Amino acid sequence: MPSVLTRGALLSTGAKRGAALVAAGSVFGALAGSADADPLPAGDLAFARLLVGAELLAIDFYTQAIAAKQFGPVTQKYMAIALQNEQAHYQSVSLILSGAGQTPAAAADFNFSYPSGSFGSRASIASLGRQLETIFLGAYLGAIAGIQTTALAGPLARIAASESQHLSLWETEVDGRPISAAFPAPIPIDQVSDAMAGFTS
Repeated sequence: MPSVLTRGALLSTGAKRGAALVAAGSVFGALAGSADADPLPAGDLAFARLLVGAELLAIDFYTQAIAAKQFGPVTQKYMAIALQNEQAHYQSVSLILSGAGQTPAAAADFNFSYPSGSFGSRASIASLGRQLETIFLGAYLGAIAGIQTTALAGPLARIAASESQHLSLWETEVDGRPISAAFPAPIPIDQVSDAMAGFTS
């Protein structure tokens, strides 16, 4: 792997993974271009590491929520779709780090924990889902506002749009309102980190 991420290096990495990345819905091929492009700044890689952690937490949440079998078939189906989305997001954002010669975090690197009873009822799962998806959406919006590499903004915005759909699922479950804020708030990187720390042990 190269020691820094350039557009050319990312294109090369994407070519090697080929169909797997396409199947995962990776959109970070937008960075492909000139081989002599500047490497990504350290701050952008820090955002990528944070978003990788957020996606791993999302994958864990949806896996446990589906396994709890507290919902009817329609919501179970939507949760399965959300899980597939989060897995695709994880693979896509991980590509930023692997292209820079860094090893993206994996599920084995974390021990996620939740408040007692979080998956014991439909209401508790929905409440937790709304809390987490608010964090995830805010994390992506914060990253878009803070990154220096403008080519990352479009792909990250597309993931944010997906997270907003997930949030709408839980807003509907909690209070029957699928549409809420006109301008969802970005969350600064340090606040996202602190919020996620509450789910790790």
